[in-house]
Order: sequence, then C-alpha cells, then structure tokens
Amino acid sequence: MRKQQTGFTLIEIMLVLALMGLMISVVSYTALGTNSYDKVNQQAKRFQVVFDMASDYAILNQVQLGIRIDEEESTYTYVALDDDDEWVELTGQKLFESHQLPEDMTLQLFLDDLPWQQEEQLFDRSLFDEELSVSDEGVEIGNEEDIVPPPPQLFLLSSGDLTPFELTITFEDTFSNEDPLTFTLRAKEVTPIERIVPEDMQQ
Repeated sequence: MRKQQTGFTLIEIMLVLALMGLMISVVSYTALGTNSYDKVNQQAKRFQVVFDMASDYAILNQVQLGIRIDEEESTYTYVALDDDDEWVELTGQKLFESHQLPEDMTLQLFLDDLPWQQEEQLFDRSLFDEELSVSDEGVEIGNEEDIVPPPPQLFLLSSGDLTPFELTITFEDTFSNEDPLTFTLRAKEVTPIERIVPEDMQQ
C-alpha cells in the first residue's frame, strides 16, 4: 500500500507567511508608538520629580540653586551659588548631575510672555539678572576649561520661590511621517511644577 503523504501546499505556506508578516508589522507599529510616548513621558516625569526635589533641597539646606538649559545639546544641569557668588555644579549629588536627553529628543525653554503669568509676580528675576549673572566683560576666549559657563536660566531659591517658565520636551522620529510628540513642563512661583500631556493623548 502506498503511504499517504501529508504536507502544506505552496499557497498555504504563502498565506501563513503573509499573515505572520501582517501580525509583526501591527505589533511593531503599536510597540513603537507606545515606546515613543513612554520614553518622552519618562523624561518629562524625571525633570518634574528632580526639579521638585531640588526645590526642597534648596529650602532645607538654605542654598540658591539654578538650572542651566542647553537647547543645542539637549541637556540640563543643576548648579549652586557658592560663597564667591559663582555658579558651580553640584558635587556628590548624583540625582542632580547633568542630564542629556536621548537621541531624537529636544528641549525648548520659554521664559517671557507666558500666557498664564500674572502682572504681580512673587519672584523677581531681575535681581539675579543684575547681581548674580556672569558678565561678558573680562571673559577671554582661551582653553575650553578656562571658559566660564553661562549662568543658569532658572532659579530655585531657598525661600521656595521659582523662576516661572515653560519647558517642552519633544520627540521627533526623523524616519517617520508622524507628528512630533511634545510634553510641557510648567512652573509658576512655587512647586510642584505641572506636567502637561499632549492634547491628543489626554483621556
């Protein structure tokens, strides 16, 4: 008796491969979208939590802190005002070390003409602009280590007062046609600061 041979036909194999390809593409697209949102949200949460902790640190230790935002490098660095009225990076505080955003993420800082600002503000930023900012006079261009870094744009005072600001963290995939994904961090005069989810992501 001839043994009956069993197996898949070419059409069946092609159909299975097509279905597998479709499933993989759907899962990959979903995972990519979720990961993009989660990654930006994680960076926004990190800034929010560390900022609020830095404000508490300034109050408890009676020190003046600042944050230097570098939009070109997508970094932010916590600094403290020392006894010589110079801004220096915080040492021995791993949480407040300079932080760089992942690739494809950018920072943008807004300080002026904020729509929610009130006319009478508790925090007077001009005090720091006039007395504690680094002047361009007397600064010579030399070795990189000799160049004085710019002063911070944001201040966290020992009194609990803050510089009002809005900071956006944006993810933009250069290999995709999707719109950029932007989270906004908003600070008024005191903590906690607010983290604003993109409108199309709000529930």
